[in-house]
Amino acid sequence: MGRDVLGEFEHQVLLAILRLDGEAYSVPIVVELEGRTGKEVAPAAVYIALRRLEQRGLLDSRMQHPEGGEGGRTRRYFKLRTEALEKLRESRRVLASLWEGIEEALEERP
Repeated sequence: MGRDVLGEFEHQVLLAILRLDGEAYSVPIVVELEGRTGKEVAPAAVYIALRRLEQRGLLDSRMQHPEGGEGGRTRRYFKLRTEALEKLRESRRVLASLWEGIEEALEERP
């Protein structure tokens, strides 16, 4: 597999961002992933995946300072680029094609 293919975790991170209206910072992404997968997600793993996806041209990021001027932390928000949506659409198409017609094979047999 080449660098052009999304890894499973990268795929999950992109889908989490999409669920969060296409733009989010790391903490809500971690919460979304944990809620959807039922597994603990290391924030560092999400941060690494976000940076890797940004380097690949699938995400844009911007820094946002806390509103109100006091307290809070500056956060890096990540936004899906058109290329990310194209990759997700293609991935969905391929997976749907692979799943097509194998329902019977998945049924439990006595």
